[in-house]
Amino acid sequence: MAKPLLILNAKSSIGRIAVAAAILTALVFIWFGVRWQLGNMLAELTSPNRDDALSFGKMAAGLSPNDPLPRWLIAAKQKQLFDPESTEASLENFAEVVRLAPHDFRWWVELGRAFEQADRPIDAEKALMQAVELAPSYTFPRWQLGNFYLRQNRTDEAFAELKKTTEKSAVYRNQVFSLAWDYFDKDPRMVEELAIDTPSTKPSLVLFYAARSSPKDALRIWNTLDDEQKAANVQAAKEAAFILLGKFFFIEAAEFARQSGRDPDVRPGSVTNGDFEGPLAASEESLFGWKVNRAEGRADSSIDSTVRHGGARSLKTTFRNFEKPTICTLLQHVVVEPLASYRLSFWVRTENLKSGGPPLLEIANCTNDKVLAASKPYSAGSNDWEEMTVDFTVPETCSGVVLKTARVYCGEDCPLVGTFWYDDFNLVRQ
Repeated sequence: MAKPLLILNAKSSIGRIAVAAAILTALVFIWFGVRWQLGNMLAELTSPNRDDALSFGKMAAGLSPNDPLPRWLIAAKQKQLFDPESTEASLENFAEVVRLAPHDFRWWVELGRAFEQADRPIDAEKALMQAVELAPSYTFPRWQLGNFYLRQNRTDEAFAELKKTTEKSAVYRNQVFSLAWDYFDKDPRMVEELAIDTPSTKPSLVLFYAARSSPKDALRIWNTLDDEQKAANVQAAKEAAFILLGKFFFIEAAEFARQSGRDPDVRPGSVTNGDFEGPLAASEESLFGWKVNRAEGRADSSIDSTVRHGGARSLKTTFRNFEKPTICTLLQHVVVEPLASYRLSFWVRTENLKSGGPPLLEIANCTNDKVLAASKPYSAGSNDWEEMTVDFTVPETCSGVVLKTARVYCGEDCPLVGTFWYDDFNLVRQ
């Protein structure tokens, strides 16, 4: 049987006292709740770098004495003062933070770092190990413990902890790789000792090596992945190709571009899509295909299936009162061997081509844009297909050249009108 509800008569003395007590209790709870919120908010919004952070920290602690955050603010500011008295006070406040929140690994990390600054490595290690014990699957406390060991010259213990951080976090993974790269004088074996051997870790290592101008190591790690793993990480290969091309490592950049599908037909020592039977790739995606630069409607290049030398298509370029001293409407990066000699051949057809500065093709060193060789200028007027050949030798430090349409210089305002076609590019090593 349910008990009857107790109803207080607010008009009686006992009723009035009970209601007043309830209201007072509620007000007390509200007051302490508001104080705690004010203290926490004040501490959270105040940076330890502020000159008045200590005053704000003490004010916040007065409002919320059992909240660890105001105590942390006080301790963090005292830690910045570096005098012995402040250092000791900082340790006491960090210890109080841990007492108020003993299960929060972040505060144990702060205490450990404070102990280390106070030259108390044994206590620092205990605090950092406690942080790891509280959050064994988190990366941050292991990163802090590993760096502590490294500063203590305990290398084996340091990298045992740091290795565990590379498994789950790409951010810490790259930091660990960088740390090992610098610490071990750019030794890839030591970097790889710290890399958890998983398919998710290897793409990070590929990009790390690419960014550190170590293209052979980047490609070596990539090729340890199977086809399924490569397909799942194709974006990493695309990024590696872009990074390596920007650093002039053309051989490895081309291989990443080929395997990633960025330029599936690229081959060293060969012009990609030299017969224009394939489509022109989007310039922002392709690194080694033909790139078309349209000059404000005054120069335009496109595939033409009505005029061709061989096959079914050619590339047509039309100029409409083009006056700029340089063209570069069409270009392509080609991978070559240093010190090797090559002959480039291609076919050109012209129609109503008129200018004091006719077009031609230049071959330039990609690393410094220095012209290595150039074709003769294209014939003025209308002419049937004519074969052009250009011989060149690759400099010792060069592994990539750029084929680009240029023009004979004839002044700053020299009109160029008419049309020409390209077809059947072929590169042969001599």
